[in-house]
Amino acid sequence: MSLLVMLLRVSSAVTSFVPAARRAGLHGLHQPQSRAAVRRSIVTASAAAKQPAFITTPIYYVNGQPHIGHVYTTLSADVVARFMRLDGHEVKFLTGTDEHGQKVEQSAEAAGVTPLEFADKVSADFRALLPLYNFSCDDFIRTTEPRHIGAVQALWRKLLDSGDIFLGAYKGWYAVRDECFYTEEELVDGVAPTGAPVEWVAEPSYFFALSKWQQPLIEHIEANPDFISPLSRRNEVLAFIKQDEGLRDLSISRTTFKWGVPVPDQPEGAPEQHIMYVWLDALTNYLTAAGYPETGSAEFGKWWPASLHMVGKDILRFHAIYWPAFLLAAGLPLPKKLFAHGWWTRDGQKMSKSIGNVVDPVHLVHEYGCDQVRYFMVNEVAFGSDGDFSDQQLINCINAKLANELGNLHYRTVSFAYKNCDGAVPTPQSLLPEDEEMLALAAGMLPQLRGIVSDLSLHRYTQTVSAVVQAANRYIDVQAPWALRKTDVERMGTVLWVLMEALRWVGIAYQPVTPRLSAGILDQLGVDAAKRDFAFLDAEYALVGGAPLPEPQIIIPRYETEEDKAAKAAPKGGAKAKAAPKPPKQKKQKKQKVDAPVDPAVAAQAAEVRRLKEEEGKDKDDPDVKAAVAELLRLKAAAESALQEA
Repeated sequence: MSLLVMLLRVSSAVTSFVPAARRAGLHGLHQPQSRAAVRRSIVTASAAAKQPAFITTPIYYVNGQPHIGHVYTTLSADVVARFMRLDGHEVKFLTGTDEHGQKVEQSAEAAGVTPLEFADKVSADFRALLPLYNFSCDDFIRTTEPRHIGAVQALWRKLLDSGDIFLGAYKGWYAVRDECFYTEEELVDGVAPTGAPVEWVAEPSYFFALSKWQQPLIEHIEANPDFISPLSRRNEVLAFIKQDEGLRDLSISRTTFKWGVPVPDQPEGAPEQHIMYVWLDALTNYLTAAGYPETGSAEFGKWWPASLHMVGKDILRFHAIYWPAFLLAAGLPLPKKLFAHGWWTRDGQKMSKSIGNVVDPVHLVHEYGCDQVRYFMVNEVAFGSDGDFSDQQLINCINAKLANELGNLHYRTVSFAYKNCDGAVPTPQSLLPEDEEMLALAAGMLPQLRGIVSDLSLHRYTQTVSAVVQAANRYIDVQAPWALRKTDVERMGTVLWVLMEALRWVGIAYQPVTPRLSAGILDQLGVDAAKRDFAFLDAEYALVGGAPLPEPQIIIPRYETEEDKAAKAAPKGGAKAKAAPKPPKQKKQKKQKVDAPVDPAVAAQAAEVRRLKEEEGKDKDDPDVKAAVAELLRLKAAAESALQEA
């Protein structure tokens, strides 16, 4: 989107800053006639008018330890849930564990424990990820809970009463690892499409009349283009349903193992005791958490149908075909949206225990930081596509996007304001067009972010906020408040206020992705903890000149590799330095250096570094000096690049 178009879309937002700036000390600007009308263009309907949002992850199967894919799904849903809360919606965010099935029974037997003991341990490992990654879940459900067993048995009875369940016998291929049935045509070289081994199963079984719901499913999907996203997944589901043989009735019970929810109302003493197919059991968790089977309750009416089911593409069929068919048969509304995201590889390879390249999600946070990992996973992959993980990509993202682009801007601004504005928010004077443009860019974020979250283009979320941060970096370089300090103190204060107000918008907007880092930024700006939701993204709540600021701190440090640390610790000079031969002097290069023009921004920043050292007596290890030197190096690199292009 061009800057012109962006400014046109947020032109009303520019004027909305004027009254707030006047309260903060701004003089000489015309008061807009309808401040309420302007504010309505920024902040939409009140929370009371907004629909509740029920957001879910799949419940994770306890046949293995949590991995990066589980984290990615939950993180994606968490970003949406946090955004909706900040935007005034009441939210119920659900995750949990799927604990029944043949694979769990086999794994428990191999471990020498009961299936429930096995499930207890692995479920606890999944639950431990919630505080580690700061996931804001409202409910954690387990399929072994009594509330769920009662709900799934109630759904079974409903489907039986509607004539959609009948008794028969199943013969076919079954993959224990996938807990999924496959036809002969679906096998690839004798194994499941996922690579899982299959076994021939022949046993009595209850069936769900899936074929009966083929046409209603097609009609619903085609009539609701946003029901399944992204588009490629929607097309995949429609192609599967419309294949020549169509949908086949689905086996939904097993008799050859016992670890599952018992089929209700079975005759006592029957030779085969049926338990429910694990996917009928698992999928019903969404209804359980909404209050099923009490469909007439206020609770169920509030949360069902679900607003969003977030899943990985490997379980698309279960959620896009089986689940809607179960709901249609039960006479229940279908979820509003299903999104199936892609997979993660590592360094271009599929993650595998045998290769030894599985990413440990716990280690990631301990090594790099919670919000740093959250930001990377949202920012690096076009949401819906597959992504590739590498430690170097993560480090580059942390240092370039968070530490340098955002963290350095934040610390330079607040530390300079703290020292030169008596430890308080500066009081702005008349705004120039470049100030209004900077504020308009910040004000234009929220409408864009609403569209991005609605479309689930989550990677564009960080890109949109980052664009404002980049604009703020250009603004500070051009306005050079360190130079204004000597020539125009009032203008310096206005520039700093504009930067801090833009950072307030950025800090609030980044909360769904980086909640803790955002809190640190807002704390440093003196923003009240009760004034950080999107209702306060309005000029009425702009920073007020004279408000006290806390002691500045570096909120987002750079990540230092072992090589970085070793280079820092290495002695400067000494025998090794003397042993290294000196390169011959290049007179021509010296002449070129003399003739090369000096970039004004570089010169001003170099003067700021000298001032810190000479006038304030700070040494090279002082945080202010470090930040100033880092900025000087960045400006030099940018100037050299521009010179080469010229």
